[in-house]
Amino acid sequence: MFIELPSELETALIDLPLPMWELEGPSLARTTTRQYRSELAATPLFEETVATLRHSLTGEGGGYAVLRLGNLAKALGTDDGRFLRLATGFAAEVAVPFSPFPRWPLWKDIGVKIDKDPGKSSGIGYNAFHMDLVNASLPPDYTTLLCVRRDPLGGGPSILSDAHAAVARLSQGCRTLLAESAYHYGTFFDLVGVGEEYKPFPILDGPDAGAGFVRFTAKMLERSELGQAHVEAARELAEELVRGQVSFMLQPGDYLIVNQRRFLHGREALHSGQETVPVADRRLLLQLFLRAGDSVG
Repeated sequence: MFIELPSELETALIDLPLPMWELEGPSLARTTTRQYRSELAATPLFEETVATLRHSLTGEGGGYAVLRLGNLAKALGTDDGRFLRLATGFAAEVAVPFSPFPRWPLWKDIGVKIDKDPGKSSGIGYNAFHMDLVNASLPPDYTTLLCVRRDPLGGGPSILSDAHAAVARLSQGCRTLLAESAYHYGTFFDLVGVGEEYKPFPILDGPDAGAGFVRFTAKMLERSELGQAHVEAARELAEELVRGQVSFMLQPGDYLIVNQRRFLHGREALHSGQETVPVADRRLLLQLFLRAGDSVG
């Protein structure tokens, strides 16, 4: 769902100087959250906009939203701390912002590196459907991406798919295999606020087919040693995810928020010729994770 800000709200937010945030461990400090909420709640139509945002993320049939902050980005500049504080304020209305990476700031840059694995988030190729931090016992409830620059050559649309709807289209036998703790992917190092390493893990990690995480990353099909039956079950899920995908191009200022308990995300390949684009002009996203509840453990 795309959510446009009312013009009255945009005007008020442009003139709203939110203070610098503070952290409590890996999380946005409660004092900052309260301060942001107090300031933002006084602006016209903020509460109504946030209610729409929350419903699009957790209401029936929902699971993701794109908050269109483009006019704020144009007015303030995406490199202005005021703009990032406003985006953080909206995020804090959904859940608790936190960084699982001690070596990174609250918002992590995802730029374009032509020498990286093309399938990585910072690569130039197809970034297949996945859940962030799939091998953590407490993965982020939400992953969010703020578009600073789109691919100037026109590639890299975002892709999303309803994970539980995809699972529901599979056979019972396939779902049984996906619910077995037979899968593993990636390393687990220097992380905070996301529990412990989960290895092996089930793809279907919840009480039933309509709840809980769908712990899936298409990369596990190539980089994990799995039995053939489990590989085939995961491949069928991958095909259903692609069959049900939605695709759109994020514009500068667009803020994508994904409920990881419902949707998986990815990205189509960037346009060829990235080596001709100066680094400062390449696609750039900022990533922020959110934890439902009052704290990050």
